[in-house]
Amino acid sequence: MNSSILIDISQLRIGMYIQLDVGWMHHPFPTSSFRVASTEQIATLRGLGLTEVRYIPKKSDPALKELVPAAWSVPEMVAPPANGLDAPGAPAAVDLEALRRRQLLDAQNKALAACNQRFAEATRQYQALERVVSELPDQARDKGVALVSGCVSELLENGDSVIRLLSEGVGERNALHPVNVMVISLLLGRALGMKSEELQDLGVAALIHDLGKIKLPPNLRQPTPSMPLMERSRYETHVAESVALAKRMGMSDAVLLAVARHHEMADGSGFPQRLAGADLGRSSQVLALVNRYDRMCNPTVGVDALTPHEALSVIFAQLKARFDSVVLGAFIRMMGVYPPGSIVQLVNDRYAIVASVNSSRPLRPKVIVHDSRVPKDEAPILDLETVPELGIRRSLKPAQLPRDALDYLSPRQRICYFFERAVSPDPEEAES
Repeated sequence: MNSSILIDISQLRIGMYIQLDVGWMHHPFPTSSFRVASTEQIATLRGLGLTEVRYIPKKSDPALKELVPAAWSVPEMVAPPANGLDAPGAPAAVDLEALRRRQLLDAQNKALAACNQRFAEATRQYQALERVVSELPDQARDKGVALVSGCVSELLENGDSVIRLLSEGVGERNALHPVNVMVISLLLGRALGMKSEELQDLGVAALIHDLGKIKLPPNLRQPTPSMPLMERSRYETHVAESVALAKRMGMSDAVLLAVARHHEMADGSGFPQRLAGADLGRSSQVLALVNRYDRMCNPTVGVDALTPHEALSVIFAQLKARFDSVVLGAFIRMMGVYPPGSIVQLVNDRYAIVASVNSSRPLRPKVIVHDSRVPKDEAPILDLETVPELGIRRSLKPAQLPRDALDYLSPRQRICYFFERAVSPDPEEAES
């Protein structure tokens, strides 16, 4: 453990690693633990009205580790004005910074609400498609094509996209899997360089890949390890049923092939035809991988659920031969080592949940950090790109969290994703 001592605010020096014992709304820094880098930061800290700060010698520059605790008398350091203001003006600057943080939190909440709304609407559109597909297949086709077309257009217009973890309970439950698979497949297809028409076919195939399950009784729609062979064979007929419905809808050959092969594996272990390798085609390879990932994160029986990090680890370590190596490599690069929804512990021992990943820079995700001093509904999203010294130490299962952190972070029972445009944290940088 990194032991800390309280020092008088007058003892602050550049190079000290400190921890602020105040909530994030009461200071202007990206995180409450950091190394002091400038006299301007010292001036701002002094302006907060604190008398003491928590100092961590082990993480500080070596020359500063012999400082004495705050109880000892140390001459007060005279700090230069911050931003051209006299010291008395510093609190006003902090108030402005707190206002900026409040505005940032509001913007984060609005962005999440927009993603939740778009995903929920997509699930309703899928339900509408499913209701009419048997009697009005042309109408069902138009609904599916329109839904996917809107997503493809938005994705291609975004430039870099952020993969966003959605709120618990969003969307219509029986439509979560097809819409989630569609969203992730489109993101992966784009990462693989697919063009608009290819993405359209991939998205439609992903959306309707399990449509044939409406022909099965509810108890046979998901396989289980103990499922008798006869029931397993009946379950596997959903592939042919999905293809038959897609044909009635007038879908393209590319869509039909992807639907027909979404359970085929690169090593020949899939079904129904036990195809292998290049015989599958790129869209089928994408759909097979994404379908398996979503089922691992969101199984029928919740106790069997893996965290996104666990699912990715199992796929890479144990199931790698079942998936095309190019597609799997692109998927891992896109999702990062810790996909959204992963529970992690940071290098400063804080617990967090990964909220979003920029698909072009996945190694420094955005996280929500457990902080008992901040109400959970006001918890900010911390961009690890802006805090280079604060990384992820390890992944955790929800059961490994202390009770207060578990309640605060609320790990999702179902992992659902949507995408949004990646926005630069610095407006001036975005314009350059």
